[in-house]
This record gives sequence, structure tokens and C-alpha cells, in this order.
Amino acid sequence: MHHVVLERWSRGASPLHRRDPRAKFAALLVFLVVLATAHRALPLLAGAFLLLLGGTLVWARVPLAGAFRRAALVLPFTLLAGAVCWLGGDPARGVGLVLKSYLSALAVLTVVSTTPLPLLLRGLELVGAPRFLLMVAQFLYRYLFVISEEAQHMRSAAASRGFGRRSGGFRAAAGALAVLFARSYARAADIHRAMLARAFPGRFHTLGTLRFRVADAAFLALAALAPALIRAAIERLA
Repeated sequence: MHHVVLERWSRGASPLHRRDPRAKFAALLVFLVVLATAHRALPLLAGAFLLLLGGTLVWARVPLAGAFRRAALVLPFTLLAGAVCWLGGDPARGVGLVLKSYLSALAVLTVVSTTPLPLLLRGLELVGAPRFLLMVAQFLYRYLFVISEEAQHMRSAAASRGFGRRSGGFRAAAGALAVLFARSYARAADIHRAMLARAFPGRFHTLGTLRFRVADAAFLALAALAPALIRAAIERLA
């Protein structure tokens, strides 16, 4: 899993990485609520929130350019919705939709890139999230790496046999996709049998226990107050 950027970022050792995932999830929820309910002076507020999230990423030692670029993956969808609002005679709503979607994606990326997924899901389980949904997310996350690994092996094998990007056309691509599915399915079946042989109890266990400390409470208080105070100050100035 070393080739996945977010996975590598989440294994950092900054103070934000050491915070309890429940505190980070609660702070994220407060930020999203404050952002979603904002209407006045939205461009100025978006700039302030962008600086806040950028400072948080710098504090967590996460590359700013990479984080900003990955958060922009939501823009193709929201730009279309924003254009519809703009053409419908409500440009302010279209601009607000784009700004809020990008900042929301960046905030979620900040939490995900500073918290390993097993710990994040464990924190959600402790606050009452349905275990079934968390198990689905855990298996989906793990099997994405299985498919990615099989695809990389097939790519290396094809390259060693002189297979180029333009070789074979659509039929070759369809055949490679079918082989990838078959190999991934076989790997998943092997993993399933191994889990049954080891009496899988129906949940994944983390290496350590989560403890909500004083530093986590202080972080939550600061992270929850910061966006609310920033919004209040900007709306008062506006």
C-alpha cells in the first residue's frame, strides 16, 4: 500500500496525526456545518477558510500542492452544477456551490490524510456509526489495493512482452480488463478462505486502543471555535 499517496500521508507523525480520530471527525462536522450555512460575504469567507485549511495542512506536514490538487477532483461535477445555476440567473448560488464543495473536499482530505483508515473507522464505530457500513468501507478500501496490485502486475508483464499503449486496440483492452477481474476475484476468494480458516470474528482490530486525552479535547475546542469565530468576524465586517 506504499504506492497510495493518502495512505503514505496518513502515516505521518505530526501533532495532528496523533489526535484522536473522534476529535478530528467532530471538528470536521462543525466546519462543514459552519461552511454549509454561510451565505454572507462568501468569497471572503472562502478565502479565510482556505488559509485555515492550508495552515492545518502545513502543521500536519502534508504537501499543500498535492492536497489542493486532489481536492480539485470534485470541481468537474460542481462546476457543471454551478454553470446551471449561473445560466438560470443565480450566479451567486453557482459560485457558492463551487466554493463550498471545494472547501468541503479539502477539509475531508485533511482528516483522511492525517488519520489511517482503520483508526478513522474505529473512531466512527465508537461514536455510534453502523458497524455494517464501516465493514463495507473497510473491505472496499482493502480490495481496491488488491485490484491496484493486480493491475500493476499485469502492466509490468505486458511491458516486458513489448505490449505498448497502442497495441491491440479496444479488444486487447477489454481482454485485459476481463483478466484483471478474474485475477482479482481469485485473489479475493483466497483472502476469504484465509479469513474463514482464521475464524474471522466479524470486525478488524486495531493495534492500539483509542483514548480521548486532554490534548484531544483542547484540539477539538480550538478546531470547533476557529471556523465559527472566523465566520462571525467576516460577516460582521461585511
